[in-house]
Amino acid sequence: MNARIESFPPADLSPYLIGASIFVVLLAGLFIYVAKQKRAQVEAAARAAEADARLSELLKVQSEMQGRIATIADVFGSTQAELTRTLNERLDGMTQRVSTTIRDQTQSTHENLLQLQERLAVIDAAQSNIQTLAKDVVGLQAILSNKQTRGAFGQARMETIIADGLPMGAYSFQPTLSNGARPDCTVHMPNGAPPLIIDAKFPLEAWNVSRDAAGTDAGRAAIQQFRRDMEVHIRDIADKYLIQGETQETAFLFVPSESIFAEIHENFEGLVQRAHRARIVIVSPSLLMLSIQVIQAVLKDQKMRAQAHVIQNEVATLMVDLGRLDERVRKLQGHFSMAQKDVDMIATSADKLTKRGARIEALEFEGSESAKAVRDAELAAAKAAEQRAGVLKLRVVDDD
Repeated sequence: MNARIESFPPADLSPYLIGASIFVVLLAGLFIYVAKQKRAQVEAAARAAEADARLSELLKVQSEMQGRIATIADVFGSTQAELTRTLNERLDGMTQRVSTTIRDQTQSTHENLLQLQERLAVIDAAQSNIQTLAKDVVGLQAILSNKQTRGAFGQARMETIIADGLPMGAYSFQPTLSNGARPDCTVHMPNGAPPLIIDAKFPLEAWNVSRDAAGTDAGRAAIQQFRRDMEVHIRDIADKYLIQGETQETAFLFVPSESIFAEIHENFEGLVQRAHRARIVIVSPSLLMLSIQVIQAVLKDQKMRAQAHVIQNEVATLMVDLGRLDERVRKLQGHFSMAQKDVDMIATSADKLTKRGARIEALEFEGSESAKAVRDAELAAAKAAEQRAGVLKLRVVDDD
């Protein structure tokens, strides 16, 4: 074979080498491609496994999330139901409170309206009273502007004070005295003393003029005229109503106004002193009322003194009855003491009987002689108790 090889001439191997190289390259590329494909398949399988794992994990997480979502939904549902119930309860309570508040406010408003209506009615009544009072004041002014009607007004006020303070029969209005004079009122004094004279005719013409024209010449002239009128009136009372032995040595000059009374004592001291020397006392309605109360107390004291012997007789009779009551109470106390002794003896006998029964129950018999002695003693105690009870009955009957 070597000879044959040697016999061929050398040929050009470059195409073959190139083809072999290409084949080797292709084969290497094929191996590389196959390796890459296998690596890619392995990686794809790994990625698929990882994806499956992740997918399973995601599915697990999803199931857990679904369970949590369901739990949260249940919690949210119960919470929502509780919240709804709480809101409903609060809304109901708020609605009830609002209704109660509205009802209370409505009732309060209704009551306030009723009170307002009542006050308006009172205000209307007060307004009507004020209007009536204004008419009365106008009428009073008309009365005081007339001498006769003014005298009647002072007379009526004085009579009202007297009638309210003294009982019937203790006074007389406009009686006739022995000299023919007729005072406005006489108050009968106790113990047969002469009556007290009260005059209600007070001069006010010059007084009203002096008030209306104060500080002027006409006012000063009116004051002088009022002083002269008062002096004349005081002298007339002293001459007509102060009768020796028939009337009191002092008389009252009634002034129907407290303000006029205060003005007289403040600015007309000479008139007050002149009236005092003439034994005339100037009194206002309050002083007249106080004097009447003093006279009423004196009358009550006089009546009490007149009835003193009757009261003493009644007290003596009361003391006799009280002594008789004390005696009877002491007798009743003695009866109760005797009855208590009998009850104590009865209780003693009952105790003995109880002890005897206990001994019989326990079969603790003694000798016949001792038992007979005990029975005799018990019978004697019972007879003594009966005899005392009979004596008590006889004593009670005798006392009655």
